[in-house]
Amino acid sequence: MKSYVNLTGYLFISPFLIGFFLLTLYPALQSLYFSFTDYSLLEPGSWVGTDNYKRMFTADPNFSKSLGITFTYVIFAVPLKLLFALLVAIVLNKQIKGMSFYRTIMYLPSLIGGSIAVAVLWKNIFGAEGFISKLLSWFGIENMSMVTNPDTALSTLVLLQAWQFGSAMIIFLAGLKQIPKELYEASSVDGAGKLRQFFSVTLTMLSPVILFNLILGLIGSFQMFTQAFIITKGGPLKSTYMYALYLYEKAFGAFQMGYASALAWVLLLIIAAATALNFAISKYWVFYESEGGR
Repeated sequence: MKSYVNLTGYLFISPFLIGFFLLTLYPALQSLYFSFTDYSLLEPGSWVGTDNYKRMFTADPNFSKSLGITFTYVIFAVPLKLLFALLVAIVLNKQIKGMSFYRTIMYLPSLIGGSIAVAVLWKNIFGAEGFISKLLSWFGIENMSMVTNPDTALSTLVLLQAWQFGSAMIIFLAGLKQIPKELYEASSVDGAGKLRQFFSVTLTMLSPVILFNLILGLIGSFQMFTQAFIITKGGPLKSTYMYALYLYEKAFGAFQMGYASALAWVLLLIIAAATALNFAISKYWVFYESEGGR
């Protein structure tokens, strides 16, 4: 009977296991092998050892440039997105008529924000003939195209990322609803105002949720590709030359699949290191009620 139950369980999880081994684990291991080869899609690869990694760190200026731009993007985009998401979640955490409709409207950008159509729309909005350019012309700034200006192109991508705050907002909203009202009542009795309650109660109780959204934001931002590819194509003057875009060009533009695989594994290690670092320092600022706090 026990073996029958085990077999039934394995049958139920078999679609996931098959998908994981065939579509995730095997391609990942194959990519790791390719990173040590000189491989293109057009001919068999030859083993080159660590040459791809040596070239990356010592003889490829585009590697460090794209990595620096990506880090700049992550540093600005992730906190801005989390801030918007938290503020909107607080506003929507009210019991008023029609709130479900307002929450749906606020969530919509996250459903369509990663699409090519929205990227094209964003490019037009911030282009020379777009809404932002016409708005700036009222203040005497003519023909201002933010997507073709090296000083402002990256900021348009940051704003687009911040605009897609819906998923983080929903998670923050769920976290806000789990905060006991008794904490606010007790702090109010102790003389705490709204601002003090926000920092001492709301942020403290939301700290695990903030960590969760932070990790997801970091992972997604490091892999940002579609917006840079559609809106700026890495320009102008490579001011938006994101790491994932550089990886794509090496893989499917130059057909240097082995080198692109090495780039992908370095990105994986960077994301893993950033995630591990956040978990390591979280013990100093994340409060877990089940563990009695920090």
